[in-house]
Amino acid sequence: MRLLGRNCIEGFIKKHRNSEGSLRRWQKLIETTDYKNISELRRTFPHADYVGGKTVFNVGGNKVRTITVIEYGIGQVIITHVLTHEEYDLDKWKD
Repeated sequence: MRLLGRNCIEGFIKKHRNSEGSLRRWQKLIETTDYKNISELRRTFPHADYVGGKTVFNVGGNKVRTITVIEYGIGQVIITHVLTHEEYDLDKWKD
């Protein structure tokens, strides 16, 4: 799939260096697989959830949340936020 919003990953890694390995693994899996729907996506990411019109991934042992908009028809994943678990729980990303 084509991944847009890599700058969100880069910015998060600059603040949270320990998350780089897990975010890079997630990124590689997204970019090297073509998902047709959320059922296929959940084969790779069983804990991905559809919340408020976005797909939320738990990355790095549930320490990082990657929030995306996925357009399955054109094979595109747009990262809207990369947050710590604590930041995610504040729900500000939903605004």
